[in-house]
This record gives sequence, C-alpha cells and structure tokens, in this order.
Amino acid sequence: MTDRIHLTGLTVRGTHGVYDFERREGQDFVVDVVLELDTRPAASSDDVADTVHYGELAGKLAAIVGGEPVNLLETLAQRLADACLADARVAAAEVTVHKPQAPIELTFGDVAVSIRRER
Repeated sequence: MTDRIHLTGLTVRGTHGVYDFERREGQDFVVDVVLELDTRPAASSDDVADTVHYGELAGKLAAIVGGEPVNLLETLAQRLADACLADARVAAAEVTVHKPQAPIELTFGDVAVSIRRER
C-alpha cells in the first residue's frame, strides 16, 4: 500500500536559467511534489514525527529553489527530488518545477519539468 502526500504551488523566487538576466533579476518558480510513503504509522499514532512534516519539507525545498542557481529545470528538479528522498520513509517522489516567466517570446501558459525518482 502506497499513500501520497501532495505539496503543490510552493512559489519561491530563484535565479535559475541559462541567461545572465535570469541570474541577475531572478523570477518565481513554482514547485509541486508528490511523496509516496506508508502513512499508516502516523495515522495510528496521530504523531507528526511518524510522517513527513510537510512544513519542514516546504522549507527545505524553498531553500534549494532560492539557493545556488543552476542552468536547467532538470537539475533543479533533481535536487528537489534528492531532498524529498532524504527522508528514508519516502519510497518515491514526483517533482514538477514550473517556470511561468520563462524567457519565451511567444504567448504560453507554463513551462515545467516533471521527474519521478524512487529508491
């Protein structure tokens, strides 16, 4: 049995991108994660220590997005997935990184990279 914890719409300013102006000016990135894990221990104990504390996870993810810049969304998504999998209870993590202000000279709704990693 695999349960899921969803954290969606985490918006953090970062300086990622291949262009100098992206690094200089920064832009908002939006992160969605889905963690796969067994939540039965937490459901039984009713204790946050028995599950992934999504508030703490959000802080870790925000620090990555707001931290050291990378060129590619793929690299950023991998770093975020690694942070999710740092908790041994997480069997798999799906991470989507949205770049809504990507430097594209056409009208578009969103640019995103999604990856899924498992133990």
